[in-house]
Amino acid sequence: MTTMPLTHEHPHGYITDKEKYLQRLRRIEGQARGVSRMVDEEKYCIDILTQIRALTRALQVVAFGLLDDHLKHCVLDAARLDGPDAEVKIKEASDAIARLVRS
Repeated sequence: MTTMPLTHEHPHGYITDKEKYLQRLRRIEGQARGVSRMVDEEKYCIDILTQIRALTRALQVVAFGLLDDHLKHCVLDAARLDGPDAEVKIKEASDAIARLVRS
């Protein structure tokens, strides 16, 4: 069973750090292009794996930052209102945490 997303009447929690996230994501794009270039240039496997690990870590930093913002804003706001919206937001957050932990 899938849940319908709630309407978002308030700005997303990450909005105050939007430029920081965009800047970090642009750097990640550059790292991904660098890894692709390393494969194209047939660089040493271990060097490529090292760069992939750095890329993975950079994505995790963004993901955990977004999750933190989500908890502090969206989930907290919904919990203050209580009711089914709060339960849905808490379930969304729990599911997101589970996905991040598995990755």
